[in-house]
Amino acid sequence: MRAAVLREYNADLSIEEVPDPVCPEDGVVLKVLACGVCRSDWHGWTGEHPRVKPGQIGGHEYCGEVVEAGPRAQHRVGERLVAPFILACGACPTCQSGQGHTCPNQRLPGFIEPGAFAEYVAVPFDHNLAVLPAALTPTVAAGLGCRVTTAWHALTGRASVQAGEWLAVHGTGGIGLAAVILGRALGARVIAVDIVPEKLALALSLGAEAAVDAREGTTAATIRDLTGGGAHVSVEALGIADTTNASIECLRPLGRHVQVGMPVGHTARMEINMNAVYMGNLAVYGTRGMPSWRYPSLLSLIEAGRIDMSPMIAREIALSQTGAELAAFNGPTPPGVAVITDFLN
Repeated sequence: MRAAVLREYNADLSIEEVPDPVCPEDGVVLKVLACGVCRSDWHGWTGEHPRVKPGQIGGHEYCGEVVEAGPRAQHRVGERLVAPFILACGACPTCQSGQGHTCPNQRLPGFIEPGAFAEYVAVPFDHNLAVLPAALTPTVAAGLGCRVTTAWHALTGRASVQAGEWLAVHGTGGIGLAAVILGRALGARVIAVDIVPEKLALALSLGAEAAVDAREGTTAATIRDLTGGGAHVSVEALGIADTTNASIECLRPLGRHVQVGMPVGHTARMEINMNAVYMGNLAVYGTRGMPSWRYPSLLSLIEAGRIDMSPMIAREIALSQTGAELAAFNGPTPPGVAVITDFLN
């Protein structure tokens, strides 16, 4: 099969013919129909993700059709499935408590084992996968396994956003755009923050009530003024110190900060304004992924037409263009997200 392989950090991916994946006994092999290109993939491409080594096939936001099923698999050949990027074992005490996204035995295609920057991907623990709703295209579904599910869990499973609350979203890449769309659907009053005017304009068109250009250097104060005292909930979607501190400092007393952006490599340790946390009696949440049992809460809204995630998709690309998309994360990215839909070129 064709795959885009990381051979050297910060260099274009190598398009190669590699062996087809072996089907896991407790899983399936998917023919990849679509795979998103995510900032988390970029962390591996730069060498800052500690688990991603040369030789890795990346890609963790995928949707595909089952072409082979193992003897202990729950799904069957021909089904179209979407997968969370964290595959939980389902048997440990953590999974049994409903917190599979923190499973100590989790499997991570795209980071440790071969991912979906390829024609086919092996998926163990297939009980994590969900059937693709008929109303959802594979291209749009590709983002569900990471960006959309992560944003959904951040807003509902961690911060418990309520209708009428002010929600600030710092960074309007894939996860940030998802948070804007989902926050608006939950009835929140959304403020988008970015440094790219075109991305702020897109966020406004998707339901954000206000937009703040972070280049002005007054983000937190501007949000406090706009909201009459500060946001109730603030989501940081980049994983860097400047936006993390702006997110914390823009909150009103008793506000909730959710760390969605991945702090890894040189940003794993940051200087944080803990005095703002202390003085404001703030809650600080970390979040990563979503337990797979929560898929119906999200998919039901999509099937009912309550949420339309398609405006997030800006570019459909070929497998050979994946490296260029990863390199684009080195600077301010253009609006919307890229999804690989052509695996033959």
